[in-house]
Amino acid sequence: MSAEGFSADVSPARAGRLGCACPPDSARLLRRVPGQGRLAAGFALVVLAQALTVGVLPLAGAMLAPDPRLAALPLAVLMLGAAVASVPAAFLLDSFGRRAGFALGASLGMAGGLIGAHGLYLASFRELLIGCAWLGAAQGFGMFYRHAAAFGTGTGMRAGAVGKLLGAGVLAGLAGPVLAGWAEGLSSPFTFVGTLILAALAQLGVLIFAVALPEARFSHADARPADALVTAAPRRVLGWRALVGPTLIAAAAWAVMGAAMSGVPVGLVVCGVAAPTVTGIVAWHVVAMYAPALAGGRLAERFGAGRLALSGLALALAGVAVVRLATEPGPLAVAFITVGVGWSLATLGATLVLHARGAASRLQLALHDGTILLCALAGVLLAAI
Repeated sequence: MSAEGFSADVSPARAGRLGCACPPDSARLLRRVPGQGRLAAGFALVVLAQALTVGVLPLAGAMLAPDPRLAALPLAVLMLGAAVASVPAAFLLDSFGRRAGFALGASLGMAGGLIGAHGLYLASFRELLIGCAWLGAAQGFGMFYRHAAAFGTGTGMRAGAVGKLLGAGVLAGLAGPVLAGWAEGLSSPFTFVGTLILAALAQLGVLIFAVALPEARFSHADARPADALVTAAPRRVLGWRALVGPTLIAAAAWAVMGAAMSGVPVGLVVCGVAAPTVTGIVAWHVVAMYAPALAGGRLAERFGAGRLALSGLALALAGVAVVRLATEPGPLAVAFITVGVGWSLATLGATLVLHARGAASRLQLALHDGTILLCALAGVLLAAI
C-alpha cells in the first residue's frame, strides 16, 4: 500500500493505542469504476436470473392461477417488488456501500427463487406470488448496477462503461436456454421448478461477486469524475427538471417492455409453440435487450444520448404495435425481439442523459428507477386486460 492512501496529519502510533490504517470512504476522483469486471459479472448473473423468471412466470401463472384473468399476476408482483425495493436500495447502496447493498439484493433473490420453486412444487399460487415479490426486490437492487457503472467515470468514459455493463447481459441470454433445459430435465415432472431453483443459484453467484467488490462508497452528489481532475470542481447537482425527460423516456420504454413480456410468451403458446421453444425465443429477446448496448456507447457519442433514447423508444413502440396485431408465431417472435432492441437503446440513452446532466441524489435515483418499474408494472397489467 502506498503512502498516498494515508492522511498527512495522522498522529504517530504509540503502545496501547488503536488506530485505523484505512482512510474513510469519501468522494473519489476515479479514472475508472473500481471492480468494473466484477460489476459486469454480477450484472450478467442478475440478467440471467431475470431471463429465467420472466420467461416462465406468465406460463406458471396461467398454469396455477385460480382465475385465468390472474395469469399475469406473478409477473406483476415481481415488477411491484422491484419498484418498492428501488427506494430503500438507493439509500442503502449509498449509506453502506455497493458491496453490502448488492449482496443484500442477491440474498433476497436467492430466497425468492427457492420460495417460488417450492410454490410450484406444491402447486401453490399464493406461495409463488411471495417468491415473485422477493425475486422482484432483488431486481430492484440489480437496477442500480448501471448507476454504479456511471458513478465516478469521466464524461468521455461513461458511455463505454455503462454500455459494456449492459452488454454483459448478452451472456445470460445465450446461456439461459441451455441451463433452463438442463434444470427442467433434472426437476421433471415438476414444471418450472428447476428453472426457479436455477434463478436462485444465479443470485448466489451475484452474492459471491458482490462481496468480492472493492469498497467504493461515496456520495452520489459529491462524486467527481476523472475529467474534473484539472479544476477539482465538484459536479453540478442534478436539477429536478433535468430528471423529467430521461425518466419519461425510460418509463415509456419499460411500459412497452412489461406489456410485451406479459403477453408474448402466452401468445406463443396459444399459437401452438412448445414451451422449450418459447424459452428459446425469450432468451433471444433477452440477448436483444442487452447486445445493442455494446455498440450503444459509440452511437451515443456520435449521435447524442438523447437521440439514441428517443430512437430506441420509437423502435420499441413499433415492435409492441406488431405484437398486438400479430397472429402468427414468426412475426410475434420478431416483434418481441424488436421490442428488446428498442428497450436497450432507450434505457442506455436515458441513463447517459441522466448522469450527463448532473450528479443525481439518492432520492432522485430512487424516484427515477421506481417510476420506470411502476410503468413496467402498468404495462404488464394493461396487457392482461
